[in-house]
Amino acid sequence: MRLYPSVVLLLAAVLVPAPASADFTNNIMITGYWPPTNEMVRPFSDNPEQNPGGWIGGDWEGLGYDIYSFFPEFPSGSWPKGVGDFEVDYQDTSADFWRIVAEVEPVAIITFSRGSINRDWEIEKKQRNLAEWVDDYEAPYQPTPAPPDDSVPADYERISSLPMWRIRDWVNDANIGVEAMIDYNGYGGGFLSEFIAYHGCWYHDLHSDPSDPAWNVAAGHIHVSERLTLDQATAATEITLRALIDYVDQQVPEPSSALLLVFGVLAVTPRRALR
Repeated sequence: MRLYPSVVLLLAAVLVPAPASADFTNNIMITGYWPPTNEMVRPFSDNPEQNPGGWIGGDWEGLGYDIYSFFPEFPSGSWPKGVGDFEVDYQDTSADFWRIVAEVEPVAIITFSRGSINRDWEIEKKQRNLAEWVDDYEAPYQPTPAPPDDSVPADYERISSLPMWRIRDWVNDANIGVEAMIDYNGYGGGFLSEFIAYHGCWYHDLHSDPSDPAWNVAAGHIHVSERLTLDQATAATEITLRALIDYVDQQVPEPSSALLLVFGVLAVTPRRALR
């Protein structure tokens, strides 16, 4: 019996279930704290008060992802706590984080904070659910609650799901005067850097299932040397985002074409759902 194309497609639809349709976003969330991290992510803010030059994150570089940044400001008298989103404060950081991820539903997250006095781009592998942290700048000086995550024991480690090796190699290969490295054995310092790093990895672990409508493919933290110039830090941020997007693209299926049934074998092109 001869099967016409329309019949083939009908049989394919009937005999073989279509893949589940995930409804994840194409939004990437990046955050900063102290300079240079707040300044290097500023162009990705869609808040005109913080970024009067205009948001560049929409379909950034034509790669299919919208990038949103969030960070504090440090007007006179506000150092080192800052003001606005992600003040360097445990309660403020946690409240802002959960509010923003609920709005953005990011498919990937990178949290940044200022690190060593070298010219490092330090990718943190592990972050802890600590019961005791370095005091912040305003009472209450410790997180409430501490440890912040009651779903796991104190000192539980959440692991970065960023493409750490790819980011390291791409930044180093660019020869921009930035030394990218991976901290395999250490931790983020027990202060706000590790606190927000833990939140990012915690969110990933909550939404790591591809069937989750808020599927998160990757999340992790990078410490940025305070000695980097803004141009260097901005360039390394862009390279890091390209490496991240390249990785996410390999995990997220592309939009599917029509199903093809050839000799009883169904060929399906992977799909990516963007919204």
